[in-house]
Amino acid sequence: MADLETFRAETRVWLEANCPAEMRKPVMRDADVCWGGRNVKFTGEAQRVWLERMGERGWTVPEWPKAYGGGGLSKDEAKVLASEMRRIKARSPLSSFGIWMLGPALLKYGNEAQKLEHLPKIARGEIRWCQGYSEPGAGSDLASLRTSAEDKGDHYLVNGQKVWTSYADKADWIFCLVRTNPEAPKHLGISFLLFDMASPGVSTSPIKLISGASPFCQTFFDNVQVPKENLMGEAGKGWDIAKYLLTHEREMIGDMDSAGRASVSQIAKRQIGLDAAILADTGLRTDVVRHEINAWAFALTMERVKDEAKAGQGVGALSSMLKYYGTELNKDRQQLLMSIAGSDGLTWEGPTDGDGDLARGWLRSRANSIEGGTSEINLNIIAKRVLELPGA
Repeated sequence: MADLETFRAETRVWLEANCPAEMRKPVMRDADVCWGGRNVKFTGEAQRVWLERMGERGWTVPEWPKAYGGGGLSKDEAKVLASEMRRIKARSPLSSFGIWMLGPALLKYGNEAQKLEHLPKIARGEIRWCQGYSEPGAGSDLASLRTSAEDKGDHYLVNGQKVWTSYADKADWIFCLVRTNPEAPKHLGISFLLFDMASPGVSTSPIKLISGASPFCQTFFDNVQVPKENLMGEAGKGWDIAKYLLTHEREMIGDMDSAGRASVSQIAKRQIGLDAAILADTGLRTDVVRHEINAWAFALTMERVKDEAKAGQGVGALSSMLKYYGTELNKDRQQLLMSIAGSDGLTWEGPTDGDGDLARGWLRSRANSIEGGTSEINLNIIAKRVLELPGA
C-alpha cells in the first residue's frame, strides 16, 4: 500500500508537469479526439505534446508490457493513473482500434515478431488500424464471409470486399478476416491477416449516412499480396481470434459514454451560458440527472468487469450486455443534448465551427444499435449465455 501511495504521488507530480492545460478540458466534439497514425492532424501543439509524452512513458497502454511499448503497470497502478488523470480532467491522449481491439488479440495470439513489430507503434500512436470484418451478405452471420486469401507460397493473394469498415479511408493498416480454405466448414476456413492499407490493390469508398457524414467505408481488395508472416495465429483458426476480438470491440462500443467526453450537465451549462443558471424545464433536469446517475453506474460496472477479466475470469458474453447498455446510454445522451439545445439543435450547417454537430450526432447514434453486433443479436446472446434462458 505504501508503494502504491508513492506511485500516486509520483504520478501526480508527473501529470501536473507534463499534461498541457489545453488537454485538461472535456472533449466537446469528435474533432478534439486524437487517433494518431501516419497522417495524423493534431488540433494543436498541446495535443501533439500530450500524445508524445504519454507514448514515451507507455501510459497510452499502461498495463501492456514495457517490451511492447506499454507502461508495465500493475492493475492497481493503472487504476491510480486513471484516477489521477480524472482528478486533473486530463483527456485520453490517444483513441485507437489498435489499443481497444487488435492489441489484446495480438498479446494473446500474435507471435513475438508480430508483437514487437506492431504493439509499440500502436502504443505511440504511429499507426492507425481499421477492422476488416463485415461484408455485403456477411454481417451478423459474419462466418459467411467470402473475401478470399489464396496461398501463393510466400504470400497470400487477397480478393474481395468489406463494408462498414470504420475509418478505412484514414487507416494505415487493417486486421482482416479472410477465407483461406473454401472447402472447410465456414467457421474453420477463416484466417486472420494483418496488412498495410497502402498495399497495391487496396481501395476505399466512404459511405455517407443520414447524418451527412460517416466514419464508414467500403473496402476493396484486388489481388492484394500479403506476406505469409502477416498471418496471425494458425491458418484456418481465425474465427477463434475474431470471437476474442469481438468481446473487446463490444466492450469498447459500450464504454463510449465514459471516454473522457464532456458530461451532459457540462454541455447544458455551456449551452445556457452561465454556470449558475439552471435548466428551466424540471422534467429535463430530472432526465439529465437520471442519465448521469446511469452513466456513473455503468462506468462502475465497466470497472468491475475489467477487474474480473484481469483476474482471469474473462468477459465473454458479458460484452454483449455492456455493448447493448452502452448503446442505449449513448442514444439517450444524444436525445438529451438535442432537447437541451431546443431549436438550436436543429441547425444543420452554418458559419460557426461545429454548427450541425448536435443533429448529426443524434442521427449518427442510431447506428450504434447496428455496429458491433445488432441490439437484437446482443439481446439473444444475453438471454442464452448470460441469463441462460431456454430456447424457443
